[in-house]
Amino acid sequence: MSADTVFVETAARLHFGVLDLRRAHGRWFGGIGASAPAPTLLVSVAPAATLVAEGDDARRAADCARTFLAYHRLDAGAHITVHRALPPHAGLGSGTQLALAVARALAERHGLETQTAALSLAVGRGQRSAVGTWTFDGGGLVVEGGRRAQSDGIGPLIARLPFPRSWRCIVAVPAGVPAISGKDETEALARLPPPPDEEVERIAHLVLLVLLPALADGDLPTFGRALTSIQAITGEWFAPVQGGAFAPGPSEELVRRMAEWGASGVGQSSWGPTVYAIVDGDEAGRRLADRVQHALDHCGGGTVYEGAFRTDGARVWRAT
Repeated sequence: MSADTVFVETAARLHFGVLDLRRAHGRWFGGIGASAPAPTLLVSVAPAATLVAEGDDARRAADCARTFLAYHRLDAGAHITVHRALPPHAGLGSGTQLALAVARALAERHGLETQTAALSLAVGRGQRSAVGTWTFDGGGLVVEGGRRAQSDGIGPLIARLPFPRSWRCIVAVPAGVPAISGKDETEALARLPPPPDEEVERIAHLVLLVLLPALADGDLPTFGRALTSIQAITGEWFAPVQGGAFAPGPSEELVRRMAEWGASGVGQSSWGPTVYAIVDGDEAGRRLADRVQHALDHCGGGTVYEGAFRTDGARVWRAT
């Protein structure tokens, strides 16, 4: 393998909730989220005379590369290999993570700007949520401030706080339940009624004066209650097109059961079907993960991941 081959590994992102869908003050969407402990995506980009891609999600990876190269007006080839892909249309931000990974590898190869916000702009990501952009950029809980109307820029990062080392995140991905995405997502968002002003204000209060301070203090019970409340409120904003505060079926059932099984905070990532829970300690994490996997095995199958929250963003290295 050529020493010019660049590898990029990045984790799935969890979207914990949006801040505002009204565009009432010049910005809209905004959100909170974090990188999942797993799964991860791994791509490499090597020199080539033409653009070729192989592996899972190869077609989408090639499209991302074409978009990036066209943005920078580069007539160049590349050999892209997707060694490990994220589950598509599962609420894990697979499209954004793949696009940013390919963009970062190409930027490294061509000596271009590698700041994550610039990469996101070059591949057309962050058109609504910038949570995936900022989890690619670094670890911890991220809060992004929403996209400004009539602007090409992504929502700015307004807070990033590390998670306590003992906190564990359980991520469940039910099998065979694709989420809303692409054109369907755009149309679904267009059909949503604006949320009530008092609920938007409630979300802002929960994030600023409950969720973030609790995280800074390492207070998981308070953090979990705030996160669960945020998910319940914002979930209702999407209920008219989603069919409920959480995606009906295994997602909705698992959110309820994980709370009953002792999780401090629970919710659904984006449109699902991925759901998550947060507990304290290795033993509690493994115990809950086992129960969730057992539940999935009896309702259509799926995969469970468990571990500590990530402390950094994407990893980048060259072949040796």
